[in-house]
Amino acid sequence: MSTRYGFTTPVRGDFDQAVERVTQALKQQGFGVLTTIDVAATLKAKLGTEMPRYLILGACNPGFAQRALQADPDIGLLLPCNVVVREDAAGAVTVGFMDPLPVLGLVDAPQVHELGSQVREALQRVRDALRD
Repeated sequence: MSTRYGFTTPVRGDFDQAVERVTQALKQQGFGVLTTIDVAATLKAKLGTEMPRYLILGACNPGFAQRALQADPDIGLLLPCNVVVREDAAGAVTVGFMDPLPVLGLVDAPQVHELGSQVREALQRVRDALRD
């Protein structure tokens, strides 16, 4: 499934396995996970609401990030690449990826647009690895 701002894939296995698989697939493409936001736990703590498990992983590829920052020092406002691991009420797990092209399209620099294409291709390879 795709939207204007991202693309997703269903993942077999349980939630924790999906988090491990996506983290390893990101690593194979040169990304590390800088931040992990547990949305379900935060909403439970702050609002007392229940929801299925939902993590936002802030993924960063240092080489891509350096090139982006060299092109526009304020581009850090658009980083890192968010990857969502979410579970539905039935226990099915989906992994979603921010599409960097629309986000980096906000920057008026051709080299950043080319970089966005390269980052998208790397994230699509991560998505494809999760389908195996």
